[in-house]
Amino acid sequence: MSVTSRTKEQFIAEANADVDELKFKIEQFKKGQMNEDKFKHYRLTRGVYGQRQLGVHMFRTKIPFGHVTADQLYRLADISDAYATGNLHITTRQNIQFHYVKLKNSPKVWELMADVGMNAREACGNTVRNITASSNAGIDPEELFDITPYVVGVYNYFLRNPICQEMGRKIKIAFSSSDADSAFTYFHDFGFIPRINKGQRGFKLLLAGGLGAQAMEAATISEFISTEEIIPFMEAAIRVFDRYGEREKRFKARMKFLLKSFGQEELLRLIHEELKALPAQQIEIAEDLWQAPQPKKQAIPYELKATDDRAFELWKQTNLKKIKGTDYYSVNIKIRLGDISSDRARALSKIVKRYFADDIRFTVHQGILLRFAAAQDIEQIYNELNIIGLADFGAETILDVTACPGTDTCNLAVTNSTGLAEEIENHIKKTHEAFLINEDISIKISGCMNACGQHMAASIGLHGSSIKVDGRILPAMQVVLGGGVVGHKAYIAEKIIKLPTKRIPEAISILLNDYHEVAEIDEHFTEYAVRLGKKYFYELLKDLADKDSLTNLDFLDWGHEEEYVQAIGVGECAGVALDMLSSIVKDSDEKLESAWAKLEISEYSEAIYHAYTSFIVGAKALLLAKDVKCNTHIKILEDFQTHYGQDPLWAKESNFPEYVLRMKTENADQEFAVKYLEDASAFNQKVHAVRSDKTQSPDDLLVTASYYNA
Repeated sequence: MSVTSRTKEQFIAEANADVDELKFKIEQFKKGQMNEDKFKHYRLTRGVYGQRQLGVHMFRTKIPFGHVTADQLYRLADISDAYATGNLHITTRQNIQFHYVKLKNSPKVWELMADVGMNAREACGNTVRNITASSNAGIDPEELFDITPYVVGVYNYFLRNPICQEMGRKIKIAFSSSDADSAFTYFHDFGFIPRINKGQRGFKLLLAGGLGAQAMEAATISEFISTEEIIPFMEAAIRVFDRYGEREKRFKARMKFLLKSFGQEELLRLIHEELKALPAQQIEIAEDLWQAPQPKKQAIPYELKATDDRAFELWKQTNLKKIKGTDYYSVNIKIRLGDISSDRARALSKIVKRYFADDIRFTVHQGILLRFAAAQDIEQIYNELNIIGLADFGAETILDVTACPGTDTCNLAVTNSTGLAEEIENHIKKTHEAFLINEDISIKISGCMNACGQHMAASIGLHGSSIKVDGRILPAMQVVLGGGVVGHKAYIAEKIIKLPTKRIPEAISILLNDYHEVAEIDEHFTEYAVRLGKKYFYELLKDLADKDSLTNLDFLDWGHEEEYVQAIGVGECAGVALDMLSSIVKDSDEKLESAWAKLEISEYSEAIYHAYTSFIVGAKALLLAKDVKCNTHIKILEDFQTHYGQDPLWAKESNFPEYVLRMKTENADQEFAVKYLEDASAFNQKVHAVRSDKTQSPDDLLVTASYYNA
């Protein structure tokens, strides 16, 4: 079995089907024919996410490994002008987000993206999210091979795959091009780093890492897994996560907690048991899934001479890298806060067409990496970037502060991250000139503990918080130190102290001055932070936490003139909340319809999984009617057996777990698929019979948030 690429016609047809469905669901919702929370679950899987402001949404694209062409960048700019704010926000997951998008316009955004080969399917919600990768893959001097074809293969395989449409929480995947781990595989659900064993390509496999309130480093499962084995392993692990993962307690519903709960040995046993039931034990990912765009111009040997232009010289030091063995360079564009205006994006698109390979990469640092600039064109490229305001030096240095949108748009944010990021950059430029081109110190800011700004992977990390002072609320930042990757070793930052946000620039100065004075020769900042430890830095910074010296200015958040008022809304990172039993039964119907549709086109494995989900959802509806909690799929199977197993109506399904889980032991061929779908249909009909006198009742049972998640 192998993963194949989609033709442009196939891609557009699939995306247009998504568009038509989105239009239909929006119309259903407007007419009151779809419950609000069920619709929320649906729209999230189509990239439409609620934001702090009422009546508008954040729209997130899904851009695997952050790659777009010049034409696609131009189209994204046009979309933002037409339906958003004229801004493109680059995320730490190499996506583009639009803000202030009206719900009615979201299908049009989809259509315009689909026309140039882009989509937003599974960009949010409890799905396999965007697959991130080293932005320098293909030109990394340390790489064993180009990881890009394998990223494309994994993306193609899991896009719209039924196994990852209704999970308890999201799955995040990353591929790094080398042991430098520039894609931060160590805090992902699945991480892959290239390996070659006896001439065979493969990967080091990491599992169940994560950031957030309880950051955990991923476990190394294998030092070598062949390229043909990575998709089956992931599919088996996702199936186990789908079946056993927590759903009632959302903050525990990630792969890392499943690993912590089961232990590595037991979790791997379940995965390998599931692996045996898959229709393919190996899935080939062809290298020709990715054809790297070629340089635009022929490079000639050319020496870049020193000039009197200080800004240009700093730019060459920090934003320009020679591509090994060639006369070409890569250019890293520093995008402050990840925000690029539509006008600049269009101008950049034209520059790319003149000088670069048609291969733009959004980076995990919220920047843009361009590749294959001919040496003789570098000075002209700099001048043209400078004209459009994209020639700032300091890409991926201490000045390149990462920040999520924070309270600008996010419901979950506690304090403003963007204003603080700008203040820190300006503060360092003014007071710490010796650090201007320091590439060892990273600063990352998240508006809350959920780590969209990846603060736990930073040398100096900050996340939004607050402090109560005599009945007033003070905007604050939790300081964490010592994260990142140093010398091929991964570190998760440690919490140090909570400080008023207006005192963070001073805290940065204290840290940089101490590092300059106390660090050992050639000691990386992260190594210095780890060596000295939490107590040392708490003592170093604690005076800034003194409440007696507070002034009224400390009660203002960055970018605000009025006193801080904490306003934390309900985020949608974890998907849906509540619904009615009648709606749950309809969900079971829809899964069954999807199963028969897949059977018609001979996609037997997908048909079987849709039918499996129909069993689960139907059983859940009947259990909820008896007020039985439903926090995992496996418990639904077991509890249905306990509460309904002795009822003659369910004699055929008397051993319900075994009956449903036949999909693990039988071959996923046509014969079994037909039989399994027929059994699922019969079960669904009986569920309807039991619920027939209630499903239309206005007094239908309201299901609490924790119940509906399973």
